[in-house]
Amino acid sequence: MTCNIRKKFFAELLGTFFLVFFGTGSAVVTLLITEAAGATGIGPLGGLGDWIAIALAFGLTVMICIYVFGKISGAHLNPAVTIGLLVTKNIALIDSIYYIVAQVIGACLGSLCLFLCLGAPAVTIGGLGATAPGLGVSYMQAMFAEFLGTFFLMMVIMGVAVDKKAEPGFAGISIGMTVAAVIVVLGAFTGASINPARTFGPYLMDMLLGGANLWSYFPIYLVGPIVGAICAAFAYAYLAKDSGVCELPQPFNDE
Repeated sequence: MTCNIRKKFFAELLGTFFLVFFGTGSAVVTLLITEAAGATGIGPLGGLGDWIAIALAFGLTVMICIYVFGKISGAHLNPAVTIGLLVTKNIALIDSIYYIVAQVIGACLGSLCLFLCLGAPAVTIGGLGATAPGLGVSYMQAMFAEFLGTFFLMMVIMGVAVDKKAEPGFAGISIGMTVAAVIVVLGAFTGASINPARTFGPYLMDMLLGGANLWSYFPIYLVGPIVGAICAAFAYAYLAKDSGVCELPQPFNDE
């Protein structure tokens, strides 16, 4: 591992750690508050407001991590994003492997630190923020929702961060708010992971720390996001190829 890839590896690990610790931490805290009030789940007390708060925690963390780590590693923080960039030749294969390993380790450490900070209730009540389909949502519906959410996220990433014609300085806020928007809509359906590492970390730590075993749902959060990211990356590459600069229509002249 070269010095440069070591720094990228550490940046991806730290960024994904913060994403899982603060993002899933907001879901865990919400569940703990709800349980203390005698209810269960996310939404019974605050309704959509609960999901908006969780979405903002994720979105703001993503935004900040992009501004902090983007100049070092690009701040993928998501194996699906890394794979989408790999298939469109925006990252080398060996680098992508290091990135994905770093993201998975960071996610696991984020979940472990949540347990160390909040104790056993973070696992038994909060489930460490693990994602699962909502009531009445089928396996394929959940996978399709994760596909769509990640497709949207990847299109934004390609447009505001990868495209050389993108306006500089807006990637962080654009991508962060995209993550927030997706979670507000899809949160009640699937938990809105749109990130295999974000789901893997809580699943593994739940299993090791005596929580629920949700591994049967993992293909939803692996296949859906990865296929969504790949499709979006190719779709944007097609749209941007030889697009040139569009000419704006001339304004009307009343004379």
